[in-house]
Amino acid sequence: MATTATSPSISFFSSSIFGSSSRQNPNFLSTFKPNSFLKPLKPLSVRSDLVAIPILSFTGEKVGETQLNLKSAPLDTARAVVHRGIITDLQNRRRGTASTLTRGEVRGGGKKPYPQKKTGRARRGSQRTPLRPGGGVVFGPKPRDWSIKINRKEKRLAISTAMSSAAVNTIVVEDFSDKFDKPKTKEFISAMKRWGIDPKEKSMFLMTEVSDNVRLSSRNIGTLKMLTPRTLNLFDILNSDKLVLTQETVDYLNRMYAVEAIGEEADDEEEYEDGDEGLEAADENSNVTE
Repeated sequence: MATTATSPSISFFSSSIFGSSSRQNPNFLSTFKPNSFLKPLKPLSVRSDLVAIPILSFTGEKVGETQLNLKSAPLDTARAVVHRGIITDLQNRRRGTASTLTRGEVRGGGKKPYPQKKTGRARRGSQRTPLRPGGGVVFGPKPRDWSIKINRKEKRLAISTAMSSAAVNTIVVEDFSDKFDKPKTKEFISAMKRWGIDPKEKSMFLMTEVSDNVRLSSRNIGTLKMLTPRTLNLFDILNSDKLVLTQETVDYLNRMYAVEAIGEEADDEEEYEDGDEGLEAADENSNVTE
């Protein structure tokens, strides 16, 4: 009589990995913590970059130095912060007005072109089918909202990080608004060359106030962007080869994008909340008196 060998039953906890450890340490499962192998998350910190930038006169001579002290994201997250900021800016520029007509929205096509049978041709029920020219569009674009949200502090951190990284290619010039008596592009290009800026390279000028003569003198230069603090954006910072600032602009950046600005924003929010509570209390009192 032939005997059949029975294979031993194998269970999950009969493996040597679990069996040996459980026999050596009976309290293995009781002392195991699911999150014991996870690394603790590091809190997001902000660092400060202090950069010395030369100050040039209108004639191109060095007359001094100034410091640009801006807050920057940590090195391991700076790329992600700037990437999120630029994607938000570019996506929020989209108007989202692209629209196409489906076969149900195209004018015409109500009559069957030819009989269903006895023609030798493929059956067709409408002239506005997507298979024919002038027909509807399959899965075409429709108006939609492309805008995405980004926190205000995160956007400001992305701008300050980009400005700090571009400090190597940044120069500061004295205020030259009164140097142009009339609009003259040739004189503006000559001034750029004295400052060491190639007119063929992309450059960004950031000024607190732009006079009419300066604006008209620089608008014919296709590689130049003339911005103010109100129009400062992340795309133009990253897209420029040279950044030109004035002393008033440096003071503005140090005031608005310094590390201490985070605490000032928090204080402003607390004051705003206290003001709202005061308004609510005043409304309740007015309701009670009424």
